[in-house]
Amino acid sequence: MAGIVDYGFYIPTNRITVKEIALRWGKSSDNVEESLKISEKAVADHDEDMVTMAYQAGEMALNKFDPLEKSSVGAVFVGSETFPYAVKPHSTIIASFLGVEKNYLAFDTQFACKAATGAMLAGNALVKGDDIKYALIIASDKANARPGDALEYSAGSGANAFVLGKKNVLAHILDWVSFSSDTPDFWRRSKANFPSHAGRFTGTPSYFHHIISASQGLLKKVNLKPSDFKFAVFHMPNGSFPLKVAKILGFELHQITPSYVVSHLGNSYSASALMGLVAVLDKSKPGDKIFFASYGSGAGSDAIVFEVTEEILKKEKKFEKMMNEKRYINYSEYERCMGLA
Repeated sequence: MAGIVDYGFYIPTNRITVKEIALRWGKSSDNVEESLKISEKAVADHDEDMVTMAYQAGEMALNKFDPLEKSSVGAVFVGSETFPYAVKPHSTIIASFLGVEKNYLAFDTQFACKAATGAMLAGNALVKGDDIKYALIIASDKANARPGDALEYSAGSGANAFVLGKKNVLAHILDWVSFSSDTPDFWRRSKANFPSHAGRFTGTPSYFHHIISASQGLLKKVNLKPSDFKFAVFHMPNGSFPLKVAKILGFELHQITPSYVVSHLGNSYSASALMGLVAVLDKSKPGDKIFFASYGSGAGSDAIVFEVTEEILKKEKKFEKMMNEKRYINYSEYERCMGLA
């Protein structure tokens, strides 16, 4: 059985508070913080982008791999919605920086905030079928928003990386279900600097319909109940949506991804749900089952069941330490970091 052999992540040091953003536009932050359940977000610096963050996460994930093991990485898949290049693969840039040998399958994936979970399922299938020994899956985004837009409060930055294999697996992928449709809730046209969104589609017909459909399908497929899981991770565009969808599906509050993940980091797009997975893996014990459901606008959801093994005891826990290493910036610094000034 295949699954996660190791994982890494990167969280930028910079933070900007919801209050600081609201102050820039002459608004009160009280209603925003209450409705979104976000108090601050991580902001990549002016010299950081999804490639540099992906490298940092990938380096952590491959930290224990010697050169011989790196040569056994047979696939490098990178998911993002903020690629620096419109035409040029980013997976090959990152693989080269990480020292992965040239005999690997590489491609970049797009599907809004679930760009990397589809890649994870594809990589897992290649490993499970013995086509390759290891697959490296990376999600990275320097999420932006039009100044003054509601998305500005939540669009954050971050990256995750996962090595999939069959040897020394710390979390097996037991099964999965995907649910997709053409639902125009969020998009960015070619050459547009900022994403657009149709608010009336964002909640019920998009996020909730797709995550609930995929999740109910998976629970039925694996014949498990919400109470069978130690943790549940749902895509976090804000802090309120995951709590609502969990309640609908029958999960208890104590099972849900710790609220500090989105409340202090914001929505790092393709890295958002996977950042939640990293947070709970850092807290997991052998035998724990994790229910996971990503969401990508446009729209679709990948629901996955993970089961943690004894190998998790060997993993050094770094998530909370990195999350708490931060410096607060003002809106002028934020503009510089995001290339708005």
